[in-house]
Amino acid sequence: MARLKIAFVPGVTPGKWLDRWRDRYPERPLEASVYEGEDPLGLIASGDADMVFVRFPDGASPANAATHVIPLYEELPVVCAPKEHDVELYDDAVPLADLADASFLDLADYAEAGGAKMALEVVGAGAGLLVVPMSVARLYQRKDVVYRVLEGAPSTRIGLAWARPQGDDPENPEIEEFIGIVRGRAANSSRQPSVQERQQVDAAAARKKRQASDAKTSQKSQKPGAKGSRGKPGKPGKSGGAKRGKR
Repeated sequence: MARLKIAFVPGVTPGKWLDRWRDRYPERPLEASVYEGEDPLGLIASGDADMVFVRFPDGASPANAATHVIPLYEELPVVCAPKEHDVELYDDAVPLADLADASFLDLADYAEAGGAKMALEVVGAGAGLLVVPMSVARLYQRKDVVYRVLEGAPSTRIGLAWARPQGDDPENPEIEEFIGIVRGRAANSSRQPSVQERQQVDAAAARKKRQASDAKTSQKSQKPGAKGSRGKPGKPGKSGGAKRGKR
């Protein structure tokens, strides 16, 4: 059986879905890995992953003619600053307007140099502020960096992406099964492909049993003397006609 390959961008924690898959289908192999490159959707096109948990600006889904994307949940933006920066004085969210004069790092500049992990190291050195999703700030948390929710900044969203079938190709049942788990469907949900397959097998078995029973009943009804096939035969030695009256 082919191994289902799942990739996810930093900050995503798919453990609950992976564990649920392994509990339900221990005989079905699954491989999961974090991807820190620039284009996670490229993993689908290259065949290096069957499905990818991707991050994108909220309201700007990367779904297209070749790729399905299910939006899953929103991520809060946070501003990361070096320890003892004014950002640390805020108990709650920091309004974006309060940082109008601040110098920000561009995360895209670090895509090939360690990504957010390296960028946060630069923040810790006091080179500037950085805006990332809260999940990423938590993942790469450093003692020399603080972060606060950034009020007024655009948020991001995590989605699950996979290739659209082309032409007459059917959906991959393994992928459909995993989608059901991510959507929270129960193991016996009639929308799960494995349950539908089991129902079809059970229905076919029941139909075959019913047909065999009907055939057996039909054969019995065709036997000579079978009840309901003919009238009762007359007794030997007696006329089947009407009795004569006495003279």
